[in-house]
Amino acid sequence: MTSIKNKNPTHDISNGIGPTAPESPVCADPKTPESPVCVEPTAPEIPVVVGPTASGKTEFAIDMAIAIGAEIVSADSMQVYRHMDIGTAKATPQAHKRVPHHMIDVVDPCVRFSVADYQKMAHACIDSILRRGRRVVIVGGTGLYISALINNIRYPPLASDPAYRERLGRMARQSGNDSLYAELNAVDAQAASRIHKNDLKRIIRALEVYHCTGRTISEHERLSRVEPPLYRYSLIGLNVGREELYRRIDARVEDMIKSGLVGEARMLYDFYGKSGTASQAIGYKELFNFFDGNCTLAEAAALIKRETRRYAKRQMTWFRSVPGINWIDAPNEAQ
Repeated sequence: MTSIKNKNPTHDISNGIGPTAPESPVCADPKTPESPVCVEPTAPEIPVVVGPTASGKTEFAIDMAIAIGAEIVSADSMQVYRHMDIGTAKATPQAHKRVPHHMIDVVDPCVRFSVADYQKMAHACIDSILRRGRRVVIVGGTGLYISALINNIRYPPLASDPAYRERLGRMARQSGNDSLYAELNAVDAQAASRIHKNDLKRIIRALEVYHCTGRTISEHERLSRVEPPLYRYSLIGLNVGREELYRRIDARVEDMIKSGLVGEARMLYDFYGKSGTASQAIGYKELFNFFDGNCTLAEAAALIKRETRRYAKRQMTWFRSVPGINWIDAPNEAQ
């Protein structure tokens, strides 16, 4: 079992969940992108385990949950989808037996699932767990999901324009994503800095919001950070050296392929085609190209490794910008 005692004496996560809680509400400037506005000191404290992919978050969170009598709420934008198991590194059935997991396998890959949808469902899960007298551990690497919870962002319904959205989709299919990404960067550089150029769904949504409202999606998000968080979140980041992280990523991809990732991707390709979420997800989109005859399986595997390493780098850039994360060394895989 992985040791979960931090060397920092102010942060022993097997006995309490973090640094000593403040005796007064924690307040911050609501204009600061990742700072909570205000949180009451009597609110339940919830640890949030973050870090890049392959840093060992899942096992770390399981050990922590067992130690403190908690259940796990996932904050992973791909693990919410059913049938995408191997490629998203979901917790195994054995892990679910050790600790109940929530916010995994909640929608089909053809269903549109927003950050607001996640926040609403995750809050309901957290409330239910706490009402049963259990504690909660949140774990994941999706920065937008983490931010939605720790900042209690409000997501008012925004106008939509399906015809405009479809037009942008046609432009991307005909000319690629680069032109849309350049347009987003021109109107909302802040959003462009955190949205990958291959994340077509979020690029189009950001442009659609600007088109419909005259305000950027970043401005909408800033204005939505006006309510205090519901809980006292204690953020714990797992730090892994770059060479070791890349070694873990490469090994994980090899293990995924051996465990049946190609067959899983083929099922999604045959059933949902290129319109489902899997067609944009790392580990699946590369194999879709293999199925189309555009590359060999070895080339697809190499692309999965490369794109996963790039994704891990973006994750670390995002999390390093979030104040209040207590960074600790990730456990060794052999432990």
